[in-house]
Amino acid sequence: MSIIKNDSIAERFIRYAQIDTQSDPQSTKFPSTAKQLELSQLLASELKGMGVQDVELDEFGYVYATIPSNTGKENVPVICFCAHVDTAPDVSGTGVKPMLHKNYQGNDIVLPDDNSQVIRMTDYPYLQELTGNDIITASGKTLLGADDKAGVTIIMELAAFLQKNPDWEHGTIKILFTPDEEVGKGTQHVNLKKLGADYAYTLDGGERGSLEDETFSADAVEVRIFGVSAHPGYAKDKMVNALKIAGQILYALPKDRLSPESTEGRRGFIHPVAVNGIAEEATIEFIIRDFETPGLKKKADFLRTLVEEAVRVNPHARFEFKVSEQYRNMKEVLDLHPQVVANARAAIEKAGLTVKMESIRGGTDGSRLSFMGLPCANLFTGMQAIHSKHEFVSVQDMEASVTVLKELVKIWCA
Repeated sequence: MSIIKNDSIAERFIRYAQIDTQSDPQSTKFPSTAKQLELSQLLASELKGMGVQDVELDEFGYVYATIPSNTGKENVPVICFCAHVDTAPDVSGTGVKPMLHKNYQGNDIVLPDDNSQVIRMTDYPYLQELTGNDIITASGKTLLGADDKAGVTIIMELAAFLQKNPDWEHGTIKILFTPDEEVGKGTQHVNLKKLGADYAYTLDGGERGSLEDETFSADAVEVRIFGVSAHPGYAKDKMVNALKIAGQILYALPKDRLSPESTEGRRGFIHPVAVNGIAEEATIEFIIRDFETPGLKKKADFLRTLVEEAVRVNPHARFEFKVSEQYRNMKEVLDLHPQVVANARAAIEKAGLTVKMESIRGGTDGSRLSFMGLPCANLFTGMQAIHSKHEFVSVQDMEASVTVLKELVKIWCA
């Protein structure tokens, strides 16, 4: 791949990465932060400048666009490519300074704005595959935003290529950019009728060649504990402290299993994410994850048993236990539409890459889109060390992803 070509995609990514688009999990607005719209507006403007049709930025911050079919074949499915514009709330996204490290040779990358932030091959073994690549990092004080501005960049590069190469055969292609994916609301207001796609792919994956067709299934659990309040000076045999009961529940959670810090692969977990309250009433919020949907109930039942025991030994306390569905494993839908994954696999191989089938230990817009009626798999972008100051992406990985998309649109109209 030529240096000019790499510079082009690098410059596009850097332009997007410098825009602060962090979403806010505490916000009640949609999108959760107005600053996400700056990137959405830029993308809509650039798509219109390319000559892409039906470009729309709606009132919710979604960008819709269409690249019409140029094939004379009938009944070619309409394919959507989707990425999210927001970045994670975990680390600051303000004042991102992307840095291009050309011809990486395995050295430690010391980030200049905070020399304690060092990206080492020993910590990120995937760097072994990136020798000779051009790598983009942040400067040490912020995340980079490759999640998911790498995906945004790849889709925009595909659009630019197809507009410049009208002889590259493809069916109708839809483009969708979403806000608020990082706070679990990416598809909350998406209009599938307006989108008009048959199948979709999110560009929100990691290593070169990776293809993800399943996610966790996910539930949220809220445990409310009701104690008995009393003046602490006269509380003997009267007070029941809800905060202490909450602490007993948390202490009772397994230390070596069923937690994010003790599981990997296809093993799920129970994870406390917030504790709030006073002596009279306390709330613990949990998330439960399992690749097998029936496993969610087993984990919820186990958690409920721990809560019941903690409350039982505290007379006069009581509790409420509420389970809410968050999302489900998209494989349940994709297995009914095997061509979505099969065509992606073929495109990756046609691009000269090795397919890496992976399961996402989390969720994507694709999870919800699949269950909304738009079967959706997830393709690689190259992003690594996401949600951290060490986040990085290879320019060549992004370019390889563009190549896969080119092959994929051809395969769908073959």
